Formats: sequence, C-alpha cells, structure tokens
Amino acid sequence: MKGKDSQHLINKIRQWGSELGFQSIGVSNVDLSETEADLQKWLDAGFHGDMDWMAHHGKKRTRPAELEPGTVSIISARMDYYPDARQAEAVLQNPQQAYVSRYALGRDYHKLLRKRLQKLADHIQAEVGPFGYRVFVDSAPVMEKPIAEKAGLGWLGKHSNLIDKKTGSWFFLGEIYIDFALPVKQPEANHCGKCTSCITACPTQAIVEPYVVDARRCISYLTIELKGAIPEEFRKAIGNRIYGCDDCQLVCPWNRFAQTSQETDFQPRHRLDDITLVELFNWDENTFLHNFQGSAIRRIGYQRWLRNIAIALGNAPTSEKVINALKNKGKNASGKNSHEMISEMVREHIDWALQQHNN
Repeated sequence: MKGKDSQHLINKIRQWGSELGFQSIGVSNVDLSETEADLQKWLDAGFHGDMDWMAHHGKKRTRPAELEPGTVSIISARMDYYPDARQAEAVLQNPQQAYVSRYALGRDYHKLLRKRLQKLADHIQAEVGPFGYRVFVDSAPVMEKPIAEKAGLGWLGKHSNLIDKKTGSWFFLGEIYIDFALPVKQPEANHCGKCTSCITACPTQAIVEPYVVDARRCISYLTIELKGAIPEEFRKAIGNRIYGCDDCQLVCPWNRFAQTSQETDFQPRHRLDDITLVELFNWDENTFLHNFQGSAIRRIGYQRWLRNIAIALGNAPTSEKVINALKNKGKNASGKNSHEMISEMVREHIDWALQQHNN
C-alpha cells in the first residue's frame, strides 16, 4: 500500500474507531525488543508471583509475528471507562464500605471491546479487501501497554499504566494484529518528570522502583490473581479494597483531565460504588453468581470474594454487625450451616478478622 493510500486508510480507521466508541486509535510496528529485555528481567526477579502464564509461550509475548504469523502492524485502540460513580476517595475513607476498582464496577469490558474491534476490522476489510488479522482483548500473550505506547496512545507511567496527557489513565486497550503495513508516528514523550505520587501512594509499596511493580505486593494481584491465602503482612494495608486497587491512578496528576465514560456498560451495577462490606459479605454463593453475571469479578469465584471481604471486615471499625457477619459466615466451615460450605482458606481469614476485633 502506497504512503498516501495508507495514510488515507489510517485516517478512516480513526474515524470508524471514533464512531465505534474508541477515544483513540494508533498503529505500532512489531519491534518490541526493548520490552522483551525488560520483561525477562521482571520475570527473573520473580515479580510475577503465581502468574505463571506470564512466562509461558516463549517469546510470543514480545514477538507479535510469532504469536500471529504474518503480522506486520498492530492497531491499538483505547476506550475510556471511568464511570459515573460515587467519588472513589469518599469510599476509601469510609472503612465500613467496600471499595471495588473502578474498572470492575460495571459489565466485563472484554466482550464489548472485542465486538467493537471486530466491527473495526470488518470496516477495514470492506475498504481494502480480504487481509489477515486477529483481534485481542486480554485474550492471548500480548504486551498491550508497550504496544499502545509505541502506537502513540500515551506513555508508560512510573506505576506501569499507560497515561494520556489529555485524559489520564482510566481506559481499556485492545489490539488488531494485521498482515500489512500502516504508517506509525513517534511515540508520546514521557511526562512523569520528577513526580513520584504513585510510588508514595501505593498502600503496599508494590512499585519497587520507577516503572517496576512487584505484583506479589500489589493489592490488585493479591485480591484478584492470588488463589491462596493473602499474606498477613499486607492485610492491614489492604484496608477496605475488596477487588483491585486504584490508588496509584487516583493520585496521578494527569487524571485530573479524565472524562466520565459515556458507555452504559461501564456504569456501576448492584450499588457496587456505594455498598457496605457487611451487605456484600452476607451474599450467598447463588447471589454472588447471579449478580456478577457478565462481570469481571465473577472469575475470582465466591471463596476468594469472601476471603477479600473478610480482610476488609477485619480492618473495619468494631461493631456488632461486623462481628455477627464474620461469626455467622464462619459457622459454615464447620458444617453447622450445610447449605453453604466455605473453604478453610476463608475460615482462616475470618479468624484473622475476628482477632482484629479481639474476638
């Protein structure tokens, strides 16, 4: 494709992307050699914790043409998700309430982004004819943030999230690997400067150095990815965060420019932006499964959900409601309430929570 024609096409792709609800579209080449070296160093340090899948697939994660043969360019798309929700800081400062990461308050974004990216690919195919491509939304070993950085959608901040200087960092990313060349532009310059707000704000000091996150200390990892018991050393610092953590983004100066998303799917469901820990802890498994149909939260399962809330209840102010909720749920582990058994892992976290209240 000639330069003039390819530039005309990328302009059309950006227009179609905007019509489909994407806030920005960029194009990257497939050279991720710098990222490959950084990733290997991160893995060698063991910072991925139990996320063994980060080390799988050989070099396919950083060599797109090995993951999808024939790939020449990558279309990277950004969709803003910041919801019209109760102010995050207000929830964090009320230890009786449950804090859920802003990205998970609404419906799971994977299907929505995948459908929109597929429609974008259909537009391109109608314009240029059949071509080889593959759509990704967290569905394969793809280095989405470094790719987006190379595509000019922003820069990687010291917390390792992508930042756009006009809108901050509250957005999802998706990709289309394609088998023909499109023009790329210079990546965005890094505008973090001397700011270390995200490093200072991290409750568990997971950002061990600028641009390096030790996942084993990260609350998002501990409450979502970790399958076993959460180490006691981090439990107090978790506070009332029961699914994920946004602290590093909440303090980022660039997020003062963030705009509320217009996507209805990203708006809070089941009052997750304004609900008490006790109310959520009292959900039975059927309620959990029903309420989280189509939610990213569902994948952690009911036991880890209870584990996380038990820790938050241990950090909550002592009250009769809190003590009763913990004790009543704890009875299920001994079989006294046979309709809903809970795991020994959950029981251990309940016991820890009760100890925080001298019970």
